[in-house]
Amino acid sequence: MHLRGPVLLGDERVAGEAWVVGDRLTFSRPAGPVDDELTGWVLPGLVDVHCHVGLAEAGAVDAATAERQALADRDSGVLLVRDAGSPSDTRWMDAREDLPRLLRAGHHLARPKRYLRDYARELASPDELPEAVAQEAARGDGWVKLVGDWIDREATGDLTPLWSPALLADAVTAAHAAGARVTAHTFATETLDALLDAGIDCLEHATGASPDQIERIAAAGVPVTATLLQIAQFDAIADRAGRYPRFGARMRAMGTRRYDQVRDLYDAGVPVLVGTDAGGTIAHGRLPDEAAELVAAGIPAAEVVAAASWRTRAWLGVPSLDEGAPADLVVYPVDPRADIRVLAAPTAVVLRGTRVA
Repeated sequence: MHLRGPVLLGDERVAGEAWVVGDRLTFSRPAGPVDDELTGWVLPGLVDVHCHVGLAEAGAVDAATAERQALADRDSGVLLVRDAGSPSDTRWMDAREDLPRLLRAGHHLARPKRYLRDYARELASPDELPEAVAQEAARGDGWVKLVGDWIDREATGDLTPLWSPALLADAVTAAHAAGARVTAHTFATETLDALLDAGIDCLEHATGASPDQIERIAAAGVPVTATLLQIAQFDAIADRAGRYPRFGARMRAMGTRRYDQVRDLYDAGVPVLVGTDAGGTIAHGRLPDEAAELVAAGIPAAEVVAAASWRTRAWLGVPSLDEGAPADLVVYPVDPRADIRVLAAPTAVVLRGTRVA
């Protein structure tokens, strides 16, 4: 396969053309005839860094549904997924050459009645957290996912942390000892300082981050996955809050200022990652929509494209388009850094050297 046109290798690295031989990329013209030719702007396969393959609104799904989810992601140009918690065993997908590469975080870790029903592994005692983290690190692919806060219906009727600062510190230490990194779901302001003190590696949502906490996040170099498609649903969540007016008011306020929050994170120097939170209530295959939302929030399209592709691949330790690297790439008719809407219309998707969409 001959790739003609700008090949984006990184922020400042561009090649004029490349070839695919077998399932690998090369910049040296191979011998023999060309079987296929693609012309356009070539990007490393996109990354959905917050996705849930094997999860739907009611919990775990069967293999056929999980396959459809993964194919929807693939056909949108997403060829690498950090699966940020799933109750399903999707390890069988590793043998499928036509499905995106998955980096799993095991189960979400939560407390009974302190997260969405049938989503998480619920620990009867909070003291079980460090051991559970080590177990989930063994199940995953270098990541563990904590539920940092959720509504406490019995005590406050509002968002509150699930874990003490000491337990969080022990949990992160246990994950790091097992060679895994830790990310955490967090909406609430009250949760963030303890997560940062514990040495958290990534934050999901971070809708409650105060200006001081945003500065802390930036200083620590901790990325935040913005999940704007999910946060756009906060108004609807507030509408259903019923007996919990404090929770409803907080969710509504965070949803209203979501663009300002994301722009504040970006302006402070926080790496903002691109993740759809697909699974649950968000359909798979919507990474182009999430990218467009980040641009609407005020992040330059070039920054969003880099975060959706080569920068996050490097952060996850997965190759981009380098000599001899796996040929996982997407071709676009024009440069998506100039118009983010182009991400929704790829010319071709190539996975492991095969044109799949």
